[in-house]
Amino acid sequence: MFRIRTMNKISAPGLELFPGDRYEVAADLPNPDAILVRSADLRGARLPDSVLAIARAGAGVNNIPVGECSGRGIVVFNTPGANANAVKELAIASMLLCSRNIVGGINWAASIAGEAGGVPELVEREKARFGGPELRGKTLGVVGLGAIGAMVANDAAVLGMDVVGFDPFISVDSAWSLSRAVARADSLDGLLAGADYLTLHAPLCDDTKGLLNAEKFRLMRKGARIVNLSRGGLVNEADMIEALNGGKLAAYVTDFPSARLLACKGAICIPHLGASTPEAEDNCAAMAARQLVDFLESGEILNSVNYPPCRLERRAPHRLLVTNRNVPNMVGQITTLLAEANVNIADLINRHLGGLAYNIIDTEQEIPEDVLGRLGQIDGVARFRIVGKG
Repeated sequence: MFRIRTMNKISAPGLELFPGDRYEVAADLPNPDAILVRSADLRGARLPDSVLAIARAGAGVNNIPVGECSGRGIVVFNTPGANANAVKELAIASMLLCSRNIVGGINWAASIAGEAGGVPELVEREKARFGGPELRGKTLGVVGLGAIGAMVANDAAVLGMDVVGFDPFISVDSAWSLSRAVARADSLDGLLAGADYLTLHAPLCDDTKGLLNAEKFRLMRKGARIVNLSRGGLVNEADMIEALNGGKLAAYVTDFPSARLLACKGAICIPHLGASTPEAEDNCAAMAARQLVDFLESGEILNSVNYPPCRLERRAPHRLLVTNRNVPNMVGQITTLLAEANVNIADLINRHLGGLAYNIIDTEQEIPEDVLGRLGQIDGVARFRIVGKG
C-alpha cells in the first residue's frame, strides 16, 4: 500500500485516480510515501523521511522547499498547462477590464443606485468618463510563451491584435503550438518599446524577480497597460505605483493584491482567481495524481521541477531507482556493484538536470540486500528504492 498525504482539499477527479486496493489517501497520514498539495506552505515544515515525492496541483512551487527536497532525493512535481485555459481566459478578460474601464464604470453605476428614476439620465450624462480603446489593432507583448502564454498569444491574434512574443527558453512543443500570426521579439527591451498591452507569463526566480521596474517602464509607450497573472514579484511594486501615479502607465491588472496596490488609482486587483475554475482544479488534481501513481509504481518521472524527465519501458521483473548528484562515474559505480553480485542488467536509462541525476535500471535477478546496503554508501547517492520486487 502506498500512503498519500493530502495538504489541501483535492478535487475528486484526482483522488479517484488512486486505486483503493493499493493506496491510502488522507490528510493526517503519518509517514506518507508522497504528499499532494495545492496552496499549503511546506517551507519550514518537517518532511518525514518516508516521503519520496511531492506533487503540486498547480504550476508554481514557491510553497515547496525544492532545494531541501533535491538534496534528500525527493522528486517535486507540478502540473504545467493543467490550468492554462483558466488563466488564459482571465488574461483576455483583464485586458478588456483595463482597456474599457469596466471596473470604474460598474463601481460608479453601483454608487447611483439610490437615484431612482434619475438613473438613465445620469448614465447618459456620465458614461463618457468610462470610455476606453478597443483591443483590435493594438500591439500585445507576451512575456513567456509556455502553455499559458502561447494560448493568450493565439487568442489575442484571433481578436485582431498584433501579437509579439518573447521567450528565450521556449520549448519545441510551445513553439509548435503558436499561431503563425505571432511575431518573435529579439529582446525584452524591444518588446516593451512597441507594446500597447503587456502580459506576463513567466516563472518567479532569481533571474525574473523585479523583471519590470522603473528602467523598463521608461522604455514603454505612455499609456501602456500591463497584466500580471503569474507572480507579483515579477514587478517592482513601488516602481509600478510611481509609473501609474505619474501617468506613464494607464493601468496594471494583477492577481496578487497588496495594500499599496489596492490604494493606487490605475491598479485593478483580482483576488488570485487565475486558476479558480472547477475545470482547472479538476485538471490539476488529476494530472498531479497520475504523476504520483506513475512515479510510485514504476519510477517514471514527468513534469518534475528538480529531477529530469525519465521513462523506460519495463524490460525485467526488478527495477532499481536511484537519485544522485550528477558527478562522474556514478553509473559506473552502480553497475559495477550489480555486476559483482552477478545481477544482469536488462536495460537502464540515466538522465540529469543540472547537478542532479536519476537512474532507472531493470534487472533480471533480485538485487541482494547487502548490495543495496553498499549502494546506499556510495558518496553522492541521495536515495534508492526497488519497485516490482518479487
